[in-house]
Amino acid sequence: MIYNRGTVRRHFILTAIGKDRPGIVADLAEMVFDLGCNLETSSMINLGSEFATMLLLSGRGDDLHQRLHMTCKHLEYEKGMTIFIKPIEEGAGPASPPGGRPFRVRTMGEDKAGIVARTARAIADAGGNILELTSHLKTAASTGTPLYEMEIRFDLPRSVDPDGLRRTLQAIEESLHIDITLSPV
Repeated sequence: MIYNRGTVRRHFILTAIGKDRPGIVADLAEMVFDLGCNLETSSMINLGSEFATMLLLSGRGDDLHQRLHMTCKHLEYEKGMTIFIKPIEEGAGPASPPGGRPFRVRTMGEDKAGIVARTARAIADAGGNILELTSHLKTAASTGTPLYEMEIRFDLPRSVDPDGLRRTLQAIEESLHIDITLSPV
């Protein structure tokens, strides 16, 4: 059933986690379509034996939140998924002011506690707003050592000198014995 009720377009963030299996993406995409919603932005990834998704979706109808909630409850029951829905406040803008400069930080090194925490804190303390963080653990072919790779995309206000952040990242690099690169995008 397609809904188009001519009301204000509403936006929601939906996160879903479930056992990885064929059809999990199709189940979510069909739900969005069947509710007459538009899937605007998404990020989906396999995490171990689980599959996780984050979706920004929009649709019309004063009862959209209720219909979305009921349909998600059905998916949770029928497909064994865990789903969270958050309405987005209309008119709310991004956390970073427009005109920020895009940067990327990449890390690589032996897996150690504190890589993400210390790097993210350095970016935040410099006034940066993280837009995306991806990371994964792999094994070094020659030694079998666990290696941690991370990439962070973020905006830095134009008023901030990136050299201060670069110095902070170099101190983290030296203390954790990893490689960190900072570059404009």
